[in-house]
Amino acid sequence: MKKHYPNEFLFSIFTLLAATIVVHAFWVAVVRPNAQAVLVAQAAAMKTDPDYVPERSLWVIVKDYEQESCLILMLWAIGIIGYKGRATLRERAALDEDLVQVPEGMRILPEDTREYSRQLEALAPERQQMLTVRALRAALARFGATRNVQDVSDAAHSVVQSEADRLDSELSMVRYIAWAIPAIGFIGTVRGIGDALAEAHKAVTGDIAGVTAGLGVAFNSTFFALMLSLLLMFLLHNLQLAQERLVLDSETYLDQRLLRHLQVR
Repeated sequence: MKKHYPNEFLFSIFTLLAATIVVHAFWVAVVRPNAQAVLVAQAAAMKTDPDYVPERSLWVIVKDYEQESCLILMLWAIGIIGYKGRATLRERAALDEDLVQVPEGMRILPEDTREYSRQLEALAPERQQMLTVRALRAALARFGATRNVQDVSDAAHSVVQSEADRLDSELSMVRYIAWAIPAIGFIGTVRGIGDALAEAHKAVTGDIAGVTAGLGVAFNSTFFALMLSLLLMFLLHNLQLAQERLVLDSETYLDQRLLRHLQVR
């Protein structure tokens, strides 16, 4: 597990930097120029035709800083979810392998645990850090030391449960992002309403452009943030479901591939 945390931290930082650079460059080069062109065209059309009703443009909806920030956080969260999802798939692939090769009907005695532990120690270092391998090694070591099957079951369950707690705690950053996205949207709402109120005195003379622009910022930022939040929560819950199934299936694997073969003279 020593290499796991630095690699994940570096990947998280790289993902955030990459998302910031790409999204900001796209907003500066594409989104805001197009939004400005749409607004200018709509303003010109309204001057020439009093009955003109402007259509909602995607460029205008996403042009503000709040929407840009929300998308950066969304891509960052997707990167973290993808990293953890890939790790979960690797762990699940180990459940399809017979890591401790015990023929059907064969029994493992406390004196045999060292032989089976060598099979696990012969695996590649990165595979030895997998949940299934760590649980098997802990179970074999406990059986050789205590010669008690119940202690072995407790040791294996402890490893699996600690992994479940670790997986859940490592999702705290994604949960924070899932909270931060709608919060940023509401910040845009407050900013937009504040801008609209600042331009309210012009509405008395018939110029409502400033008020409508401020209200547009308010509603567009909230709409965009809530849409991203819905998508992110869907991805997060699917990742949690995959991790919970991994934990449950790992306990089943230990019962079927190891615990039922243990026997004390």
